[in-house]
Amino acid sequence: MNTEISIEFFPPTTVEGAEKLRATRCKLAALKPAFFSVTYGAGGSTRERTFSTVKEIAAAGHEAAPHLSCVGSTRSSIREILQEYRAAGIRRIVALRGDLPSGVVDPGEFRYANELVEFIRAETGNHFHIEVAAYPEWHPQARSPKDDLAAFKRKADAGANSAITQYFYNVDAYLNFVDAARRQGVGIPVVPGIMPIGSFSKLARFSDACGAEIPRWMRKTFESYGDDTDSIRAFGLDVVTRLCEKLIAEGAPGLHFYSMNMAGPTSEICRRLGLGA
Repeated sequence: MNTEISIEFFPPTTVEGAEKLRATRCKLAALKPAFFSVTYGAGGSTRERTFSTVKEIAAAGHEAAPHLSCVGSTRSSIREILQEYRAAGIRRIVALRGDLPSGVVDPGEFRYANELVEFIRAETGNHFHIEVAAYPEWHPQARSPKDDLAAFKRKADAGANSAITQYFYNVDAYLNFVDAARRQGVGIPVVPGIMPIGSFSKLARFSDACGAEIPRWMRKTFESYGDDTDSIRAFGLDVVTRLCEKLIAEGAPGLHFYSMNMAGPTSEICRRLGLGA
């Protein structure tokens, strides 16, 4: 059985970026993803760009899944966005707590993602398939693994249909998280988030900020290549391909690729895996 894939984009900020994303999407559409998701800036800062990107994806005949974050938002603003998406024929949403923009202290009318999921269900019934976030290596702001798992369960109990994880490179972290969630009675699919590796320096900065672990053996190998970008990319492709192979073998319900608006790495990994052809 072919493993289902999905692919994430971020909304472009320039005309040139929009053209590049259009070309990237056309290449990745050949993989026949179940949907393309589009991120949403802190406090809704990319609302219009997210919406325009989503509408363009949907107009091209693909399922689009906009991210929607609630921190810094009001019920009326979220209601308006939901109405816009329904009118545009969108049937899937990635519901997140999100982060406040820098310097802003008001969390708005929603504090946690489970409150957003509850609100979406109350406003729209079962119109939307709701994705939520999961953290196999635990959310960096969680006080403990137990607290983080409880937060995940609240999102599932509120009506989430499935979850997409933060990216990781340790299969055991994912398997442990899924097992722990099942023991708590959470039965929704937990799809692993996959981050292809093009630049180790960028990956290291991003991972330090979001709490994703780069295993020591990986970090040391990348560091040994110095500025040899070809070797870094080749090693990154090998590492992520093996990660995906293990996840598929362990029965992961799909793979969600964080494309960083680039087609090459995701396409090559899927080619090696025999996916989407």
